[in-house]
Amino acid sequence: MKRFLIALLACTLIFGYSDVQAQSKTKSSAKTSKSAKDKKSKKNKKGKKNKDAAPEIPLVQLPYNSNDCLFAIPLSVDRTFGPTTAPQGAGRVMEVMADKRHPNLPEFEHNSVWYKFTVPYNGKLDIAVTQQNLADDYDMVVYKYTDAYFSNHIQCNKVLPVAVNLSSVDSSLLAKPKKPKAAAPDAPKLDAKAKAEAARQARMAMEKEAAKGTIGMYHDATDILLTKASNKRHIRSIDVRKGEVYYIMLDNNNPKGSGHSIKVSIFVEAFEVPVSFYDPKIRKNVDVNLTILEKNTNNRVIVHNENFRGGRVKFVPGFNYTLYAKRNGYFSIFYDFNADRFKEDTLLRMKLYRAERGTVYPISDIYFGNEYELLPASDSNLMNYVQMFKNHPDVAFTIKGWVQTYGIDPEHDQLVSLERAKAVKEFFVKNGVPEANIKTSGMTPTDIKRAATAAFDTKKKDDNEFVKVQLIITGINPKENP
Repeated sequence: MKRFLIALLACTLIFGYSDVQAQSKTKSSAKTSKSAKDKKSKKNKKGKKNKDAAPEIPLVQLPYNSNDCLFAIPLSVDRTFGPTTAPQGAGRVMEVMADKRHPNLPEFEHNSVWYKFTVPYNGKLDIAVTQQNLADDYDMVVYKYTDAYFSNHIQCNKVLPVAVNLSSVDSSLLAKPKKPKAAAPDAPKLDAKAKAEAARQARMAMEKEAAKGTIGMYHDATDILLTKASNKRHIRSIDVRKGEVYYIMLDNNNPKGSGHSIKVSIFVEAFEVPVSFYDPKIRKNVDVNLTILEKNTNNRVIVHNENFRGGRVKFVPGFNYTLYAKRNGYFSIFYDFNADRFKEDTLLRMKLYRAERGTVYPISDIYFGNEYELLPASDSNLMNYVQMFKNHPDVAFTIKGWVQTYGIDPEHDQLVSLERAKAVKEFFVKNGVPEANIKTSGMTPTDIKRAATAAFDTKKKDDNEFVKVQLIITGINPKENP
């Protein structure tokens, strides 16, 4: 009996130990499975976060020697440079340093970068510096270029700056923005039009404030000089003249600071015009590769953006401009204009047509003598279309002529309309459009009947308002479409 009890106890211990091991293994496996699942979940979440996150704007790498005056970075007026990497060190030469005779200069350069630019036309100089980190303490000193020994003269304080902004960090910039107060219960309610206007005014105010940058020089500021005792942000603009060259020294006092963006502009009473490009087929604005040249300043590039999504552009009264816009699958736009057009127009919204079969371009602003002889006054208007088709040699089209008719002599109307089409074709071929891409046609009997009916219904309508020719897209090779 004793032996039986000992054997039973031994079996119990063995099987019990095995069960504990099995449970332990099961729990361990479950834990491992859960851990793997959590890791996978975190990985998926991380992947999703990276995928959904907005793409970071690449920083412009500051050249290692740009913290010396001799290697100043050239700026294009009216175009933003940056955001940049952080300036590092003072360079090989300590050009700017305060002394007893000139105390209103930085004590020395900490982490500096030099810029230079040429003034394209007379006006007031505006400089907008936007810090990437508002806790940074940037100083700005502006010099007017003198001669070949300019850098040496700065080092010896023989050339004094024309503007100095040593503003300290403004603690108000670092504070969290306050939530807007709710409207009082008894406040009058605005209708939709008034709300839209209020929103527009608020947006313009925000754009104006953003255009000033964090620190800099602005035409509506009042201070001539800002010292370290001040935490204001902007000094008053100075008058500049066409052809003058200026240098800007930016210095960050923070040894572990961040970069910045900088934009130099010349303030004049100009037109700040919203520019956009409209696809009439989908009835929406579209992005374009946009370049705008200012002819009065030797074709200075004032806009160059491969993904222009619409925005305000500054045009100087009396100046001439050339606009070039292109987008894959669309006809390019070449447009020459004078800024004075904006005395009446409040925006520049251009239609961007798809280069596809069936698209029709009606042209009314051309002139014929003896019914179908194309007059030189038509050249400037037709050249816009010539450029359009020259830049798209893959597109075939038909030129269809039209006349204003009352249906009295249909055969004569057909002849004149066809001759008009041939005259326009001759102009296109003469100016470089491949002849093989162009066909011509005149009005059909049905076209004449419809035009005659419309003519009787129209009273005192100027002949110039009637379509003279149509350009009708008949074919396109997608493989060659730019």
